[in-house]
Amino acid sequence: MSKITAAISAVGKYVPDYVLTNKELETYVDTNDEWITSRTGIKERRILKGEGLGTSYMAIKASEDLIKKRNLDPKEIDLVIVATATPDLPVACTAAYVASEIGAINAFGYDLEAACSSFLYGMSTATSYIESGRYKKVLLIGADKMSSIIDYADRATCIIFGDGAGAALFEPNTEGLGLQDEFLRSDGVGRDFLRIEAGGSVMPTTKETVAEKRHFVYQEGKTVFKYAVSNMADVAEKMLTRNNLTEQDIQWLVAHQANRRIIQATANRVGVSEEKVMMNIEKYGNTTSATLPLLLADYEKELKKGDNLIFAAFGGGFTWGAAYLKWAYNS
Repeated sequence: MSKITAAISAVGKYVPDYVLTNKELETYVDTNDEWITSRTGIKERRILKGEGLGTSYMAIKASEDLIKKRNLDPKEIDLVIVATATPDLPVACTAAYVASEIGAINAFGYDLEAACSSFLYGMSTATSYIESGRYKKVLLIGADKMSSIIDYADRATCIIFGDGAGAALFEPNTEGLGLQDEFLRSDGVGRDFLRIEAGGSVMPTTKETVAEKRHFVYQEGKTVFKYAVSNMADVAEKMLTRNNLTEQDIQWLVAHQANRRIIQATANRVGVSEEKVMMNIEKYGNTTSATLPLLLADYEKELKKGDNLIFAAFGGGFTWGAAYLKWAYNS
């Protein structure tokens, strides 16, 4: 009997219609298009507008895109995982609501939060469920409404983040395709450098915390950049080394879209040429949990069955890791 591996069999995406350009940001804070582009690679980002629309709205849209493309009966889905740093509500599980809204009435669901590494961690989780043999279809969604936690008077963060969602379906595979290896890490020192200070159990919400803007993302940019460059490159290189892969063996680098310089540093470390690096940061900015699945959706038509993909991500906490996956289908 062939070993069961977990492969991605379909992807879907959703990004909001509203485009927030660097030019518009010049009217909010002291910045300009050249400064933002040269330091981050970002030209524009998408923002979800509309009263009462949260992360679940985008997660549902991305799931519906996948379901339509795959001609999938949502009743066949066993599990829905929503990787997100911006759930709709405290306590109430966003994934449970998403599952109900897309018609996955036979699925259970839960949220997974590891900042920008959430989708990568979710790939590990989805794979474990599939390889156990208990479940046949796991829907993993990366979705974040970062505009809901960004202070648009803070130049350090408002230029970076955008809103979006991507989805991937994991199913059993007996051809040796799918997730081959992973290396996941974390370091609690990170909470000092990238965090939202208030709104949790350490510092509950008060009138003072709201007035002092402690419910927005705070980032110590230089420190986070240094950790991200070092750790993303290290784990990506580790994937190649311990799987005896060379640059020629790799078809695509799928790196978290936080900063163009971090992505290029990771590519340089593993020796991957520019044409093998998936990149859409200029269009969407950093969509946190959504960057990796959005890359897969944007590049889906260029992916071929058997392609070797190296994933790498770094996020607040700190959390980071890499994965090696063999693509399972032709579009």
